[in-house]
Amino acid sequence: MAEVEVWFDGDCPLCRREIDLMRRLDRRGAIVFTDVASGQGSCPMDRAELLARFHAREDGRMVSGAEAFAAMWRAIPVLAPFGRLARNRHVLGVMERLYLAFLKVRPALQRWARGSGTARTG
Repeated sequence: MAEVEVWFDGDCPLCRREIDLMRRLDRRGAIVFTDVASGQGSCPMDRAELLARFHAREDGRMVSGAEAFAAMWRAIPVLAPFGRLARNRHVLGVMERLYLAFLKVRPALQRWARGSGTARTG
């Protein structure tokens, strides 16, 4: 089985929700999840770079973006078929374009997620 470590932004409500889901799905404990925002664990590269894109290390190889998601998915049996599908360069290319589009709307989604998680009065 591949060794997988992922780095995520624990200050991002979207990231926290996604990682919580991945932890629940990772019943074998195959993935090491490192919260870059909290300073836990060690960072293999610049912290700002880790926060800007999703990063993972699979079998010692650092990957980012869609490829990092695919590496994480391969470590989770229920998602592994999607991760294996992403080994195809055409599929990975489409996934990366979708990921780049997501990064453009991420700040607005983060603001929405932060706002929806708080009680509003008045």
